[in-house]
Amino acid sequence: MPQVETFLRDLTIVLTVAAVTTVLCQRLRLPVVVGYILAGVVTGPSTPLHLVADTTWIRTLSELGVILLMYSIGLEFSLRRLGRLLPITGPAAAIETGLMVALGYLGGQLAGWTPLESLFTGAVVAISSTMIVAKAFEDSLPSRRLQDLVFGVLIIEDLVAILLLVGLTAVGTGRGLDGGSVIETVGQLIGFLAVLLAGGMLVVPRAMRAVVALKREETTLVAAVGVAFLFALLAQAAGYSVALGAFLAGALVRESGVAHKVIGPIRPVRDIFAAIFFVAVGMLVEPALVFQAWPVVLALTVTVLVGKLIGVTLGGFLAGFGLRTAVQAGMTLAQIGEFSFVIAAAGLASGAAPPVLYPAAVSVSVLTALLTPTLMRLADPLSAVIDRKLPKPIQTVVTLYESWVELLRRRTKPRGIWQQIRRPLNWMLLDAIVIVGVTVLVSRLRVPLRDQLLLVGVPLRYGMAVLFLLGLAMVLPFAIGLVTSARRFAIRFAEAAMPRAAKGIDSAHAPRGALVASIQFATVMVLGLPLLAITQPLLSAWPAAAVMVGLLLLLTISFWRSARDLQGHARAGAELIVDVLARQGIDKDQHSIEVVQDLLPGMGTIVPFRVDLGSKAVDRSLGELNLRGLTGASVVALSRGGQRIVFPKAHEVLREGDVLALTGSHDAISAAHQVLGKSTVEAQVGWVG
Repeated sequence: MPQVETFLRDLTIVLTVAAVTTVLCQRLRLPVVVGYILAGVVTGPSTPLHLVADTTWIRTLSELGVILLMYSIGLEFSLRRLGRLLPITGPAAAIETGLMVALGYLGGQLAGWTPLESLFTGAVVAISSTMIVAKAFEDSLPSRRLQDLVFGVLIIEDLVAILLLVGLTAVGTGRGLDGGSVIETVGQLIGFLAVLLAGGMLVVPRAMRAVVALKREETTLVAAVGVAFLFALLAQAAGYSVALGAFLAGALVRESGVAHKVIGPIRPVRDIFAAIFFVAVGMLVEPALVFQAWPVVLALTVTVLVGKLIGVTLGGFLAGFGLRTAVQAGMTLAQIGEFSFVIAAAGLASGAAPPVLYPAAVSVSVLTALLTPTLMRLADPLSAVIDRKLPKPIQTVVTLYESWVELLRRRTKPRGIWQQIRRPLNWMLLDAIVIVGVTVLVSRLRVPLRDQLLLVGVPLRYGMAVLFLLGLAMVLPFAIGLVTSARRFAIRFAEAAMPRAAKGIDSAHAPRGALVASIQFATVMVLGLPLLAITQPLLSAWPAAAVMVGLLLLLTISFWRSARDLQGHARAGAELIVDVLARQGIDKDQHSIEVVQDLLPGMGTIVPFRVDLGSKAVDRSLGELNLRGLTGASVVALSRGGQRIVFPKAHEVLREGDVLALTGSHDAISAAHQVLGKSTVEAQVGWVG
């Protein structure tokens, strides 16, 4: 009985303090997760208060929180939704997660940690918090495009987190980090998943449909929780994390078609145990250790903020979401959360992660969660600053790229384009597999070679250098082949969007070249950054990063040249457009713009806009309007009486009667009309839908 009394007292204290801290956080408009963690710090054993006598029960209950939290994520993980979002947000997620794992690994190496400890660090900083983002979106009104990009990246991140958690846990139990153990671990994981999913698909969906058909909410709740714990137990018995089993259970229940009937009853139970889980996370934080390790906390915080901003922004833009939406997504996802805690805790339990990583991860999560609302508010000003600081040729590409992606999606059919890209895609995948294979081979030879060198008395650094150069010589042809195949891949897409002229002058040459360079750069990033994250732990981190940086530098030079060619094409097109606008002021020939549209492929949707007396744009400069930064549309020409201005500058003040030529995607043009206000010129030329 004394144990029961102690447990009840401790649980009462934990929930009471958690209630108080979460109410305070809600009043301060902070995520409730921060309140739970603060409650754990206050009641934990590392503070002088010592409010909780025995944390064992709390940590046991927190394991239930992990299971129910992962089960809930699985319930919302739709394979159909993943299939819809993967082609759209997959490139952004691949670039961001690959970059973050690589940066985290490099940071661990700089701190002097082992490869396995560094890899845990990379995994911790790679995964954003679904709970924090969902709460932040509740307090704002994000656009549909921003929601698609953010939640698409989060879904793929959750899947990557599960794979990282399982793989790192298996490797961290004593098998070490080398190519052979990684391949063996992956093979065993695939076999386990195949058996569990095949058996689960035969039983779980049918069973849950039968239970829900009884129309008894308590029966549905008990059955749903039972499935979660059954699969968690199976995963644990197989040597994997309970989080994996719970996630798979949720995904299988989702496939039953009755997940919406399960989410309602299970949510209150999940919220209680999830709260205890986050409180337990806070209990493990040692303020003294965090204070001593403040350089690690600061370095990881900067890595998360800067790395995720760059990775998500670059990936979102290359996926065709536009600069503003991409920056908004980057600022929204610049934090870590629940998955990072689980991964760090698994590393701490197995001894594979440095002791400082867990409290550092919690501290970074709290700091970035506190910053998330502010970062989201700063997204628009930051996108405007980025847009203004870009060189003019890059600004032109940024303006037109979204319209190219829109044109590509409209003109290509999945089956037709697949026939064109299948061959270069197969070659790219083959090159990537060979690169990983050679890396694994070199990593396996490193230890035997070191032993032999020590026996014969040859300096170790010379032997390792020879081995590295040999591996580089084997990998380099396939890396070059990957870049070459990526260019062929990009050409197929670009020609589908802007076909070559059958005869005469190829007026789409410059924009097609810029699109080829952009897609090639994106393709190498999508494949190269995950490859970098995979190969870094098997070899020395810096040479692998140097090879990747070298390839990206060459592609950047190619991209810059194509952007300069496009700038000349755009200027010639703008001069033609401004002539047409000047004639329109006399003869009202709206059809002339259609002719310009045909003569200038790749210039986006060209729409005239007359500034009237009631327009918001009257007596305001283009810089004040920040049209390109807010909408993605750009003013390429301005006609004012007899004055003709090509690419007007930011200081140009608009007057009543000015006729502008706007270019960009359909969404960008529509948003620009809202910013500029009512126009008497109908924006119908070149408009589709």
